[in-house]
Amino acid sequence: MKSLSKVLMIALSAVLALTMFLPTANADKLSDLEKQKQEVQQKQSELNSGIQQKTSEISQNQTTLEKIIAKIRELDNQIIETQTKIDVAQAEIDQTKVEIDELRKSIEELERKIAEREELLKERARAIQLSGGSVDYIDVLLGANSFVDFIDRFSAVNILIEADREIMREQAADKKLLAEQKAEVETKLAEQEAKKAELVTLKNSLDAQKNEQAQLETDLKAEQSRLAKEKSTLESEHSETMNVSADLEKKIGAEQARLAEIARKAEEARLAREAAARKAEAERQAAASAAEAAAAAAASKASEVSAPAAAPQEVTQASVASNAGSSTFILPSTGRFTSGFGGRDIGAGAESHLGMDIANSPGTPIVAAASGMVSHAGSMGGYGNVVILTHSINGQTHSTVYAHMNSINVSVGQSVSQGQQVGGMGNTGRSTGTHLHFEIHVGPWNGARSNAVNPAPYVR
Repeated sequence: MKSLSKVLMIALSAVLALTMFLPTANADKLSDLEKQKQEVQQKQSELNSGIQQKTSEISQNQTTLEKIIAKIRELDNQIIETQTKIDVAQAEIDQTKVEIDELRKSIEELERKIAEREELLKERARAIQLSGGSVDYIDVLLGANSFVDFIDRFSAVNILIEADREIMREQAADKKLLAEQKAEVETKLAEQEAKKAELVTLKNSLDAQKNEQAQLETDLKAEQSRLAKEKSTLESEHSETMNVSADLEKKIGAEQARLAEIARKAEEARLAREAAARKAEAERQAAASAAEAAAAAAASKASEVSAPAAAPQEVTQASVASNAGSSTFILPSTGRFTSGFGGRDIGAGAESHLGMDIANSPGTPIVAAASGMVSHAGSMGGYGNVVILTHSINGQTHSTVYAHMNSINVSVGQSVSQGQQVGGMGNTGRSTGTHLHFEIHVGPWNGARSNAVNPAPYVR
């Protein structure tokens, strides 16, 4: 019996050594996968931010581009309107030039008349100079031979005097008209030329503005093309990271399943050790009882019959496994329940709550709800600081999640016992106060969390 117990203990020790070594060997692999997953998630977050930024820049540029296009249309309308005014002004100038050509003929005629009168006046002046300085109309009248001759001479003198006056009047009027016509035409032409020059300057300014806006439009379209290309590249990279993330999820799930199998074997080994220990203790107690019975028989001289020692109750491997299968989860911490499993709204809209929340003061101990292995220990997005344990219960893999902790006391690949502290209660991640968010999953934990169940029926 003692030899059998010794052999059993050696075998169990070997199994224990093997199960203690395997988690360590696999811990690094799972830790690396978790690290890669976090890096991919970080990359996805950065790419999402980049895509959103490019989308915002494209939208802003599109708004600016639309404004520029509208401005170009407005400038086109102004240019067309200004060109129309320039054409009108040019038509007026052309008409004025026609009028000037027509007026030039009149001016030439006036100039000819004035020149003729000037010549006549010069001739009269020369005649007066040759006659001694002036014409004495009295002498002409007094030199008449008769009254009839006097009347004739008087009429002739009046005609001459009136002719001289008329010549002077016409000369003065023609000179004045000539000056007015020249001034009018020159002023009108100058005004029209100035108006046209002003319109041409305005059109040149509008053309320059249009060219500037057109260049801005070209630059913005090029920028839009660049941003669209960069956004497409980011979206392609994001799609690739999604594929990598899905592949990592599968690898992590497979590795957790392997760890769950290791945990199951470790649990079997632990139960076997406990069974062997109980059996050894039963044998020791049976031997002690037999010794005591023998001593009592020897001491008793009144009776030669000794009472037989009660046979110890044998604890079989099957009964151990049955007891292990009936084990349940325990509450991982103390405090007040603030939220249960199912739908809820904490201010950000309706959401599905995949566990139970227990609130207490910061640092309140959080313990393992069941014996198992640590498959994750670290930060994880909205969970904050989180520990995930993988368990084997009744041959079924389970996972438990302990989130929002302010401290973590375990590491990936470590074997923990039910009730062993894994961390302290905190307020990390997406949290509205110090509490523990506790989840139970039937099967290995996965990113989709589709196998989460209500913890309430499982804990005691």
